[in-house]
Amino acid sequence: MKQRRYPLLFITIGASIVVFFLMNLTIGTIAIPPSSVWNILWGIGDEAPVWQNIIWKSRFPQTLTALFAGAGLSISGLQMQTLFRNPLAGPAELGISSGASLGVALIILLSGSVGGVALSKAGFYGELSISIAAIIGAMAVMFVIILIAQRVKGNVVLLIMGVMIGYIATAIIGVLKFFSNDEDVRAYVIWGLGSFSKVSGDQVYTFAILMTALIPLSFFLMKSLNLMLLGENYARNLGLNIRRARLLTILSACILTAIVTAYCGPIIFLGLAVPHLCRTIFQSSDHRVLMPASTMVGASLALFCNLIARMPGFEGALPINSVTALIGAPIVIFVLLNKRKNELNE
Repeated sequence: MKQRRYPLLFITIGASIVVFFLMNLTIGTIAIPPSSVWNILWGIGDEAPVWQNIIWKSRFPQTLTALFAGAGLSISGLQMQTLFRNPLAGPAELGISSGASLGVALIILLSGSVGGVALSKAGFYGELSISIAAIIGAMAVMFVIILIAQRVKGNVVLLIMGVMIGYIATAIIGVLKFFSNDEDVRAYVIWGLGSFSKVSGDQVYTFAILMTALIPLSFFLMKSLNLMLLGENYARNLGLNIRRARLLTILSACILTAIVTAYCGPIIFLGLAVPHLCRTIFQSSDHRVLMPASTMVGASLALFCNLIARMPGFEGALPINSVTALIGAPIVIFVLLNKRKNELNE
């Protein structure tokens, strides 16, 4: 009976993605009629140049970024929760986001203190430098985690190592903040709040191409993740190479998190909340269902959060992390309480 509902659920979620995508293009400080948005997207009609600039230079890149970022973080969160068998595991637990933050802190805070001019003020080249620094920082931590994973057998120990690496990165960032001027610290704090609007111009297409390639690749791990749910001993008896499967899962989750963090900053709660939401909606632990479900629900929820952050009446846009936390935290609380209630009833 449950499987019969799956097509309807996927269609409903797909429809929500389309609706939220179009709403992100039409709603904002300047309202643009849906018919005009349609004409601009397809290059027909004679719409106002101002509207065309708003769509192509601001709203479309931001909306596309939200869609792919939400999907990538949700898959990463699902992989982490399955690998560590921990409902509170998420993309940030292995220290990847902290590594990216450290890379950005070195660029924003040190460049102003040492060079006198912060790279965060250097326009396009400054943004590019920040993205590259975030990727380098995230990848450096990822390689450390992979080296540890090859030497450590227990997932719990690996998780603790990741958390400790995050603490070390946070401590270094705190020292850098102490010796930096207020303006550079403010620039770093704003970056840390997360935003889907930082990706613009050619960057959005690079980001979209990377995520379009990485997300389908992560689907090849569905069988391994299903076997991991059975326990290591049983999975090993069924022919799963535990060590290789664990390394591939870590690699997939880390790369997705690193790319999203580099372009959007550290986005919280999506990777933690969406897998729980999908398990509740589909009432399944099968990753053949959860992987595509998390991809679609993550994209839809990120578009919704971006829409709330840009609602008319707010000057500029609210920090996306404030919105994701306000929406994601109640979801996790509700799902966990509901799960506990069902366990007591049984």
